[in-house]
Amino acid sequence: MNVEKAYNEWSAQYDTNLNKTRDLEAVSLRETLGDTAFRNCLEIGCGTGKNTEWLITKGDEILAVDLSEEMLAIARRKVISDQVAFRKFDITTPWSFKADSFDLAVCSLVLEHIENLNDIFEKLSKVLQNNAILYIGELHPFKQYSGSKARYRQGEEEVIVNCYIHNISDFTGAAQAFGFQVIEIKEYFDDNNRSEIPRILTLKFLLQK
Repeated sequence: MNVEKAYNEWSAQYDTNLNKTRDLEAVSLRETLGDTAFRNCLEIGCGTGKNTEWLITKGDEILAVDLSEEMLAIARRKVISDQVAFRKFDITTPWSFKADSFDLAVCSLVLEHIENLNDIFEKLSKVLQNNAILYIGELHPFKQYSGSKARYRQGEEEVIVNCYIHNISDFTGAAQAFGFQVIEIKEYFDDNNRSEIPRILTLKFLLQK
């Protein structure tokens, strides 16, 4: 299903349904950025604000964007702060954010829905400051190989959201092409069981202009 339509529909149950990917990515973000302080964060794919609530405790200002107006409506009710601005935005369209305006960018469970990674990394390289940090948390490609995708149930129907498989080298290659250096790559497993397929892939980059 179309991404915007799917997340608008999913929003009513997104925070309450069983979702191991959502929950483990929240853990990975907090561990990866636990020692990171920032002034201005661009949060891409903020959804219902599951990470926004935590991020605002670490920095000064957040611009939180999402494709789904229904997800944003929940986030606005959940996170009431003068330090956070929520905006509906399609990251595949041209960006109007001021150049060099953010020292942190966060992409949580977003890039699986984006076909052209180079386009996003190029845009990020322009709006992030030198030495800015970029965090990416995604459904692990190994999980995707096994058939796992963003999905939810609507009544008796299972709805599968449009997704693309990106290998780890796809992320690192696109990042390095636009000045991002890999700081950390980490995998997260259900119940920390490392004998199973990892669920979440996190990548942390430093932008060097």
